Amino acid sequence: MTTGTVRLTVAQAIVRYLDNQFIAIDGEEMRLCGGGFGIFGHGNVTCLGEALHEHQETLPLYRGQNEQGMGFAAAAYAKQWLRQRFMFCTASAGPGTANLLTSAALAHANRLPVLMLCGDAYVTRLPDPVLQQLEHFGEPTLGVNDAFKAVSRFWDRITHPAQIIQSLPAALNTMLDPADCGPAFIGLPQDVQGWAYDYPEAFFEKRVHRIRRQAPDAEEVAEAIARLSLAKRPMIIAGGGVQYSGAVAELTAFAEATGIPVVETIAGRANMLDTHPLNIGPIGVTGSESANTIAEQADVILAVGTRLQDFTTGSWTAFSHDAQLIGVNVGRHDAAKHMSMTVVGDAKLALTALASDYKAPAEWTKFAQGERKKWTDYVADNVAYGNAENSYAQAIGVVNALCDPRDRVVAAAGGLPAEVTANWRTLDIGTVDVEFGFSCMGYEIAGGWGARIAQAEREPDQDTIVFTGDGSYLLMNSDIYSSVLTGKKMIILVLDNGGFAVINKLQNNMGNESFNNLIADTPTATNPFAMDFEAHAAAMGATAETVANPNELAEAFKRAKASDKTYVICMQVDPYEGWTTEGHAWWEVGTPEVTTSDKVRAAHEDVESSRHKQRKGV
Repeated sequence: MTTGTVRLTVAQAIVRYLDNQFIAIDGEEMRLCGGGFGIFGHGNVTCLGEALHEHQETLPLYRGQNEQGMGFAAAAYAKQWLRQRFMFCTASAGPGTANLLTSAALAHANRLPVLMLCGDAYVTRLPDPVLQQLEHFGEPTLGVNDAFKAVSRFWDRITHPAQIIQSLPAALNTMLDPADCGPAFIGLPQDVQGWAYDYPEAFFEKRVHRIRRQAPDAEEVAEAIARLSLAKRPMIIAGGGVQYSGAVAELTAFAEATGIPVVETIAGRANMLDTHPLNIGPIGVTGSESANTIAEQADVILAVGTRLQDFTTGSWTAFSHDAQLIGVNVGRHDAAKHMSMTVVGDAKLALTALASDYKAPAEWTKFAQGERKKWTDYVADNVAYGNAENSYAQAIGVVNALCDPRDRVVAAAGGLPAEVTANWRTLDIGTVDVEFGFSCMGYEIAGGWGARIAQAEREPDQDTIVFTGDGSYLLMNSDIYSSVLTGKKMIILVLDNGGFAVINKLQNNMGNESFNNLIADTPTATNPFAMDFEAHAAAMGATAETVANPNELAEAFKRAKASDKTYVICMQVDPYEGWTTEGHAWWEVGTPEVTTSDKVRAAHEDVESSRHKQRKGV
């Protein structure tokens, strides 16, 4: 370790430190930070911008169009890299930083590492009040950046140059911790960014990081094996943590050795191939009839790498009241949910440790496989097209049949996450990104851009395929332009159902009249018209076309695959017909207890009639 010092500004020191952090992945050493996304303003351009300019070859900076989109792209990049690498986002003080709040929340909900380096007000307060500063007269230090405390796993504001010697390693350690992983926020006051300090040269020495594998407790493993050995109807729920642990092979081997049926969460889609005989399908509110059927009957449930969100558990109605949960999770909070028997530890190590001579009863495994066969037949019929109106499922089926097995699929909000989860046939491991932790409109295109940046680093010949509805497209689409600017091709399907159709469906299902969701049912839309998505996408540099039906979509998708730049395919789908109607578990939504509407009252009573199935915390 060197003992000298080097005089740098705070901004220069941050960038130099990031440039010297590495990680070994599959035997290859690479930078831990893949670069960043930035929109410069007066709060970050003069100091941080100067520092980043000097390192642009090793820490490439992608110019964003919207700070929220930058955060989405960074989250998708980290997800594509299975949380082993991250990107930073830098925004100016004030509204630029505030725009990152939603994407920080998305990264927090999905446990994804994103580093935010954002401008802040002056520590000296000499020029106060400054441009874009909030003034809290009773608490002068309180500002926009404090809002990130609720959506960050690590938060700090640098008020002295020496603080980054502690703060930066702490931020990286948080982002690399399997249990505490999430976004890290560092506020950089505009004056402090430029202050100089004699930093120890040792702080900038190359460091190769590794992600900790926590071995499970031997007693917890023994208790879990003993309980599992008594199971008559066992089931495995495989969550996203299986992929982050690199435990797909161990999951498959454990399932094959025991004959235990496996169901997948939304985040866990693509843990197993669609054709694997023990893959019984996706579970929960947007799941499959097969997975939900066996979930109702299972007596022991091994939940691996899942946080057991309501869409997985059917708001805790999907399982028998007598079923015993065994939580296998690196995070104790997730492992212990609903009084689960816990195995706290890395999924890869835990699944290996849980190996025993136990075999699930053959008739149970056969029953589960029979249910899966029924679901496979249903999906095949659901995605077929002919005389039926255009639907999400048909579009999904077309793409699924023509894409490369290693192409990556991205979806996030509206009706498409449910439709992709239910109808997509996994062709290869780890190829599906359905963002349903925060289910955030706007993630689709921005996230697709970030996913493509990551994909291009290892699989440049594959494609990133984005499914988005018209609502999400209108909310955030400018990274079509970003993708063309940067040569990061995406294939984007814009499936237009004339508004927020899935919420209109929920509105109707709960007895309410259509109101303010579809454009046609918006009273203040006095001049309704259809958006020309093709022309809009073409104006941002993409190749774009509109198709009338799934047959035309198939031909357009072939052209998109052959294209060398972002390709947008637009197709109208029916807002009322063609939804996947089977495979849904109960979902708790708030309904009016008192109403003058007979339909709303009937819907409320129907919802409440299933509440007896809900496990109350146990």
